[in-house]
Amino acid sequence: MSTSTKFDHPTNANRFNQDQARTHWHDSALWFIREKRDRMSKSLPEWETLRSCASQIKAHTVSKLADYLEEFEKNARARGAIVHWAKDAEEHNQIVLDILKKHEAERIVKSKSMLTEECHLNPFLEKNGIEVVDTDLGERIVQLRQEGPSHIVMPAIHLKKEDVSETFHQHLNTEAGNNDPCYLTESARQHLRDKFMQADVGITGVNFALADTGGIVVCTNEGNADLGVSLPNVHIACMGIEKLIPSADHLSIFLRLLARSATGQPITTYSSHFHGPREGGELHIILVDNGRSNLMNSDDYRNALKCIRCGACMNTCPVYRRSGGHSYAATVPGPIGSILNPLRDAKHHKSLPFACTLCGSCTDVCPVQINLHEQLLTLRTEVKNQKQLPVSKTMPMRIASWVFQRPKLYAWLGGIGKFFLRNLPRFMIYNGMNPWGKNREMPEAPSESFRQQYAKRAKKNQSK
Repeated sequence: MSTSTKFDHPTNANRFNQDQARTHWHDSALWFIREKRDRMSKSLPEWETLRSCASQIKAHTVSKLADYLEEFEKNARARGAIVHWAKDAEEHNQIVLDILKKHEAERIVKSKSMLTEECHLNPFLEKNGIEVVDTDLGERIVQLRQEGPSHIVMPAIHLKKEDVSETFHQHLNTEAGNNDPCYLTESARQHLRDKFMQADVGITGVNFALADTGGIVVCTNEGNADLGVSLPNVHIACMGIEKLIPSADHLSIFLRLLARSATGQPITTYSSHFHGPREGGELHIILVDNGRSNLMNSDDYRNALKCIRCGACMNTCPVYRRSGGHSYAATVPGPIGSILNPLRDAKHHKSLPFACTLCGSCTDVCPVQINLHEQLLTLRTEVKNQKQLPVSKTMPMRIASWVFQRPKLYAWLGGIGKFFLRNLPRFMIYNGMNPWGKNREMPEAPSESFRQQYAKRAKKNQSK
C-alpha cells in the first residue's frame, strides 16, 4: 500500500464499509453511547453552565500556559516528583528510555495514554528490548492484534466479542469459540495480573494536572492505572502540556463533564490523585509539547487545546460512526483528530478536514465548547491554499463556480439533469463514474425547479 493510499480517509473508509453488517453495528454501538450521554446531560439542569465554565477555565489556562506550567513544575518538585520537559515525541521517548535504563527495567505495564500512542512509545521501547504491556482491556486486545486503538476512550469498539474470542484463543490459549464476555474478561484479568506482578515500572497518562498543588489525576474504569503504579517503585506519568488546569477547585467541573460525555456515566469508577511519589518510590512527570505550542499561537485553532479527550465528538459524528477509527490513520480520529492531525502533518492527513458533513453535532456535544466544525471548515481552506488537494477535487469546484456565475446556463443544465435522473436506467446513474452515489441515493428529480415555481407564483400575484 502506498503512503498516499494509507493515509487517504475515503480509501480506508471504503475498505471499512465492505462489511455492511459490521458498519451498521459500529454505527449503532456508538449512537447508543451518544444517547447515554444525552440522558446524563439532561439529568443536570446546570449542564450548559458546566460546559461554559470548563470552556472558560481552559481558555484562561491556555492564555497563561507558560506561567501555569512553571507553577506546576515548582509545586510538583516540592512534593518530590521529578519533572522532565520534552519538545517532541522523539525527546519524550528518549526520556522514558533513559529512566528505564537507569533502573535496569525490562518489563513495563502501561495504562491508557493517548500521548504515548501519539509518540509511538510502544514500538520505540520494544525496539530497545523492553516488554510493554497495555493493561487497559481494550488497549490490550488491540495490542495483541497488533492494531492501534480505533477510539480514544473505547479502543476496541470496532471489534465484536467473536473477534476478541479468536484473539484470546490465539494469544492467551483460551477455549476456542467461547464468546462469553465474562469468560473472556476473567481470562484477560488472570493474564494481566501476572504482568502486574512482574513489572519493573508503571506508566500512565494524565487526565488533569493541577498547577496549584503539583498533583496529577488519572481517570479509569478498570483500576489498572492504580494497580500498575502501586506495585513497581517507579511511576512515569506522560502528559501533554494542555492537560493543565489552574486549581484543584476547578477539578470537579471537569470530572462531572468527562465521564458523562465519554460513556454516559456519572463519573469514572476511579479518579486517582497522585501528589508526589509513594514512600521509597519515584514519580517522573514528562511534560510534552509535540506541536501544542504552535496550536497555542494560532487564533483559528487555539480552542482545540481545550480538548479533554472524552471522545464525545466521535460518538456523535456520522462520518466516524460509518467509517471507523482506523480510516483516519491517526492516533486521534474523529472530528478533533481531523483538526489536530492535518495541523501536525498536512501532507499525510490532507483528506481529514473533508471527512466531515459540517453538521455541527460535534460542536454541540463537546463538553468544553470547542467550535469543531468551524475549525474544520477553516482548515479546508488551508489545505487548498497549501495545494494539497487533488485535481479531482479542485477541478469540479472550478467548473461549478464557472457554471454558478452563469444563471441561464445553470438553469439549462438543471433541466437536463432532471430529465436524465427521471429517464436514465439506474445502472447509468449508479456506476463507477459516480462515486458520490456509491452509498447514497440521488434525490428524486422535482417536476418543477425553484425558478419555475417562483416565476409561476410571481405571475399569479401580478394577475391579482
